[in-house]
Amino acid sequence: MANIVTSVCCVVLAAVVVVYAQRRSQQGARIQYERIGSDVTMQCGSLDTNASVTWKVNGTDVKARRREEGSRLVLMDVNMSSNGLYSCFQNPDGERRDQINLRVGLPPREPQVTCRSNTYPKGFYCSWHLQHSTYIPTDFEVNVQHNQRSLEVRRDEVHKNRCHVKFPELFSSFPYRVNVTAVNALGRKSNTITFEEFSIVKPDPPEKVVAKPIPNNVRRLEVTWSSPSTWPDVENFPLKYFLRYRPLIRDQWQHVELSDSTSHTITDAYVGKEYIIQLAAKDMEIGTWSDWSVAVHATPWTEEPKPITSTTEVEVLTDITPSPAPPSAKPRVGVAAGGCSTLLWSSHLLLACILLSIMW
Repeated sequence: MANIVTSVCCVVLAAVVVVYAQRRSQQGARIQYERIGSDVTMQCGSLDTNASVTWKVNGTDVKARRREEGSRLVLMDVNMSSNGLYSCFQNPDGERRDQINLRVGLPPREPQVTCRSNTYPKGFYCSWHLQHSTYIPTDFEVNVQHNQRSLEVRRDEVHKNRCHVKFPELFSSFPYRVNVTAVNALGRKSNTITFEEFSIVKPDPPEKVVAKPIPNNVRRLEVTWSSPSTWPDVENFPLKYFLRYRPLIRDQWQHVELSDSTSHTITDAYVGKEYIIQLAAKDMEIGTWSDWSVAVHATPWTEEPKPITSTTEVEVLTDITPSPAPPSAKPRVGVAAGGCSTLLWSSHLLLACILLSIMW
């Protein structure tokens, strides 16, 4: 057992040493970015073009399509598998003369840019992304202008492809102009959008949505919610709300638009059916509706069966509950079936039958 543990430890230690050595080697290597599909030439340091060298990639022989021209290595039609750490060694002593970390990728295409104000009237934010990956590090340059002057742009601390801008003035008739440029080692590409202040106002969805049944009302649900916490001044810039609800058994929504209210009573719910409920918010005057809030579920109040609490109720239930039919007695020979004749087999029962007949 001890030998097995020792062997495993040695293997792990060797792997750690290899990884550490590779990282140290890569730190000292120069990075060369090249475009996918191109032919790539790598030069072994400052050696003469006629020098004899040997090339390795990640410590092994280079197997990709290539040409070796003295101190240069030419890779043909590179792709993502061409990435790696290339090392060249001068012959015949085998001294390493250079290391190149080859990274294959693409120049950026036009970035997609959107802007939105969910904190009106404080400011707005802009986000951007590339529809196609470049496979290599790509940075973004952002410029925002309003009324022929540049505005301060604050990059988001969490979302790397987002920035925040304060409104320089409210109710401005001048449009905003946002330019985002994607830049990497293989190229750059820009996109510019313009918009009016009111067109980008879009609150976040309402929060803390709660739906509860109303006691003794089998068709009602009480819905309450809070305005989005990101909306900074709900008193001066009130919101209106759009409520939608439907039973789970149906696909069609019912809608209610509400002005400056954070509660609503649904009065037409189906009895005993579970409902799904959502809300959206919008500034009273400008902008567009928010996305829908997280869905909540609720079922209207249902009356529970009353427990039996007295012997009177037991008697009533017994009277209205049909009794099982008694087993039929086999009639004796020569005697008609039914009535008291079926009881003649017992003298005691015969006497009881006669007494009942006299009473009636």
